[in-house]
Amino acid sequence: MAEYPFDDLPVDPDVEAPRTPVRQRRWDVALAIAAGGAIGGTMRHAVSVVVPDGGDGFPWGTFVENVSGALVLAVLVVYLVEVWPPSRYARPFLGTGVLGGYTTFSTFMNEARELLLDGRGLVAFGYVAATLLVGLSATLAGLRLGRRAARVSR
Repeated sequence: MAEYPFDDLPVDPDVEAPRTPVRQRRWDVALAIAAGGAIGGTMRHAVSVVVPDGGDGFPWGTFVENVSGALVLAVLVVYLVEVWPPSRYARPFLGTGVLGGYTTFSTFMNEARELLLDGRGLVAFGYVAATLLVGLSATLAGLRLGRRAARVSR
C-alpha cells in the first residue's frame, strides 16, 4: 500500500523537462494533435450515431464517450509514462488528439444545462453524478488494467 493515497498514480514525464522558448513553434506537434483530433472526433460522431439517447433524455452517447475515453486514457497513460520509451508524438497524437477529440466536456455540460432548462433537474443531476463517478471508476480501472496488461508493478 502506498504511503499516500495517490502515490501509485503516473507522473507526467514532462514536468521536469526544460521549457522551450515561446518563440520556437512546434508545428509538427500541432499537426500530430490535429490528425489525432480528426480521428477522435470522427469516432465520437460514430458513437453518438450508434448510441441513442434514452427516452428520459439521458444523453447516453456522451456518457459512453466520456467514460470509455477515461478508461482508454488511463491505460494509455500507463504505457506512455511507465512502459514505452519517450516519444515526441505519442502523447500529443493519442492523448491530446485522438482521446481529446473523442471525449467532450463541452457537450457534457451543454447537455446537463439543457436538461435543467427543460425542467429535468433530476435527470441532469443523475447525468453529472453518474458521469463523474463512473468516469473516475473507469480511470482507476484503466490504470489497473494497463499495469496488469503491461506487467508493471506499483
